[in-house]
Order: sequence, then C-alpha cells, then structure tokens
Amino acid sequence: MPRKPVTTREAMTEGAFQLIREKGHEFLTARNLAAFLGCSTQPIMYQFPNLDRLRELVYQKADAFHTEYILSGGDLIGIGLQYIRFAEAEPQLFRFLFQSGHFSGFHLEELIRAPEAAGILAAVSLEEGLSAEDAAVFFEPLFAIVHGYASLIANNAMKYDPEAIRKALLIIGEGLERGRNEHDKAVSEK
Repeated sequence: MPRKPVTTREAMTEGAFQLIREKGHEFLTARNLAAFLGCSTQPIMYQFPNLDRLRELVYQKADAFHTEYILSGGDLIGIGLQYIRFAEAEPQLFRFLFQSGHFSGFHLEELIRAPEAAGILAAVSLEEGLSAEDAAVFFEPLFAIVHGYASLIANNAMKYDPEAIRKALLIIGEGLERGRNEHDKAVSEK
C-alpha cells in the first residue's frame, strides 16, 4: 500500500498561498514549496504532478481573499480605495492576481463581467440604483483608473497617498455621475 502523503492538499494550497504572498508567484516551485513547508518534494509532486492545478487553487484562494478585502470598503469610493490599498499592503498577491497572465488576452469589458467581479458590480448597481448592465458601463472607466493606481503602487512606481487618491476618486466619480445624468437627460429628450 502506498504511503500516505505527509502534507495534505489543503496544507500545500495554504503554504503556496503564503509563499506567493511573501515571495511572489515566480517563486512557486515544488522545491521552494517543499522548503517552505518543511517536507520533501515527493508529497507535493504526488498531489500535484504539475503545479498548474495548485496555481489555480491558490489563485481562487487569493481572489476570494482580495474580494473580501475590497468589499469591506462599503461604498463605491471605499471599494476603490480598498482595491488600491490591497495593492500597497499585498503587492505580491496583487501581481499574482492581475499581472501573472491569468487575464491575458481579455478585454476590459470581459474583466468587469467576469464572475470574480459580480460582487463588486452588485455593490455598484445597488449604490447607484442602476441595472446590472448600466452598472457595468458606469464601473468600467472607474475600474480602469483604480486599477491603474493600484498597478503603479504594487510595482513601486508611485507612492501610496490615500488622501490624494481619495480626492481624485471623488472627482472622477462625480464626473462619471454627471456624464451619466447628461446621457440620461439626452436620451429622455429624444
């Protein structure tokens, strides 16, 4: 009878999550994970003959962690600020989620309508009193700006200044709201 693996799948997934969180997604190898967990590579390779499935499990865990983190922002501006704060507090996870090629080849609209964004779109829809479709249209430019800030901060290309970013997001949000109101008015006048 084959020997039972010393390390469980769940422990390996958690260990890989922590390893990526501390060192970055490029550091996830069977050898590095084994050293991090204090075991040999054998149980890792037994559970995950190639690391693609492990990366996917860790991605799901990181995505859930990220979603919970940003939704704690409350309102739309708060969610945007939490998204940016996540990039500052968890740069390795941010890069893993958004800069490791997972969404390579997608259009911005596809990212916004991805299942991972459903909670955020629901919050936008509720806060702004919009249909799901209108919420996506309203959210798209705001997401592009917030993601830009977060990417710059996660890659040390910009200093994190929460007050300046808050002011900028408020101005941008007000502009989007004005634009939406003008559009609605023009449509109703036709």
